[in-house]
Amino acid sequence: MQRDSNHLFLKKSRIKFLIFGLLIAGISSFATAKLELLVPVVLALLAVFTVYLIFLFRNPKVGLVTLVIYCFLLGFLGREIGGLSYGMGIELLLILTWLSSLIYYKKEDWLVIRNDLSLLFLIWFIVSVIEVINPAGASVMGWLMEIRSVALYPVLLIPLSFIVFNKKSDLDLFIKLILGLAFVAALNGIKQIHFGLFPGEQRFIDGPGGATHLIFGKLRAFSFYDAGQFGAFEAVFVVMAVVLALGSSKLWKKVTLFSLAGFYGYAMLLSGTRGAFFALVVAAVFAIFLTKNFKVLFLGGLFMAVFLGGLKYTTIGSNYYEINRFRSSLDPEDPSLNVRFNTQRILREYLSSRPFGGGLGVLGAFSEYNQDKFLSIIQPDSYWVKIWAMYGIVGLTLWFSMLMYILGKCCGIIWKIQDKKLRVKLIAILSASAGIFFCSYGNEVINNMPSSLIVCISFVLVYLGPKFDKEIAEENLLIDTSNLDNNSLIVVKPI
Repeated sequence: MQRDSNHLFLKKSRIKFLIFGLLIAGISSFATAKLELLVPVVLALLAVFTVYLIFLFRNPKVGLVTLVIYCFLLGFLGREIGGLSYGMGIELLLILTWLSSLIYYKKEDWLVIRNDLSLLFLIWFIVSVIEVINPAGASVMGWLMEIRSVALYPVLLIPLSFIVFNKKSDLDLFIKLILGLAFVAALNGIKQIHFGLFPGEQRFIDGPGGATHLIFGKLRAFSFYDAGQFGAFEAVFVVMAVVLALGSSKLWKKVTLFSLAGFYGYAMLLSGTRGAFFALVVAAVFAIFLTKNFKVLFLGGLFMAVFLGGLKYTTIGSNYYEINRFRSSLDPEDPSLNVRFNTQRILREYLSSRPFGGGLGVLGAFSEYNQDKFLSIIQPDSYWVKIWAMYGIVGLTLWFSMLMYILGKCCGIIWKIQDKKLRVKLIAILSASAGIFFCSYGNEVINNMPSSLIVCISFVLVYLGPKFDKEIAEENLLIDTSNLDNNSLIVVKPI
């Protein structure tokens, strides 16, 4: 009777499934006839998204890896496909990965997020929320748009990274992933200069982007972003690749990484952005400083002095536009630099009576919501200056102190790491983050993707460094113990 009952149930289920399938097929056929290609495309995308959700909720790491890839390619989607607000995809991926993580991980796994890094960015988020009632009366819509990148993404991304990227293999995954994506971005930048632009890129140049990306008829490579963002993060990837190459013991890895460094460096020069100079120099100085090796400090310092002196006091490479543009970073009489100094003088006078600034979104990309405000006509050309204008001297002091504290603590963590290979990897990613932070004085780099994502996840991985170091030490002890046991087998021969 039980067997017959099961057979009847399965038979009814098949019939229901068949009816449902025929119904869907009929609706799809009718809709396709009316709407042509749109329906099959939407159904295909829904099917792919459903499969993706299955993988995501089985392993939250899928969501975080997707987010990294998405942030690197965000500009390409917006320019070449268009039609949607692709920035919303960042929030969607963050929310889905958070939901997946809440289901997947146990309560005790979440204890790892209880640290000062998460707390500091939570405090910054709260300060940013309070800015909505700034006495200067900035637009609420401008505040809502600006707070996403300034405070919301970091406060969601940092705890999530602590819980998802919690193994030493995740550090290797992250490094390989961003090195590969930076290579793709560099490839596209080189393509723009030597082979031409994609249609969306051409529209960008034909629009307002042409004013800053066509200098004296010379195109500045911008890849999937803008030239400032592209040049700066390609610069820090030069340092990252060189540090990893010097720390590797395998010849093929050294050759590969040095080749990547040269590739990134060429793409950086093609961007024609002077901010890349500061990203490169600061990242390199940070890497040398973190080694705590006097020989490396001396040789690295000597190399940097020769490099800077060559740019400042010689004319080597002057027949190349890209090198000339790079060299202008050291010119105190540069017109662009003096425009920035003049802007800062104007802001200093305006903000002297506004310690909490003019409010989020009052200048920069979202100033369109604050057309009645004086700050809406100011071009900050610097993220540090933008923070100062939006949050005032109080907010700038808090933000700068917070970032300097995090960098200082990360240095202390790295100096205590025992495993040499792990220390090299952490030096590479922290040096890149320091370069991005300091070059943001010249351009709004750290507030944009993918630089913001690189910095946040890098901080998390450095904080997790002691945990990784302990795991490596335990593995090495286990291997040594196993070898000792095998070697202690003594055969006693009879006399």
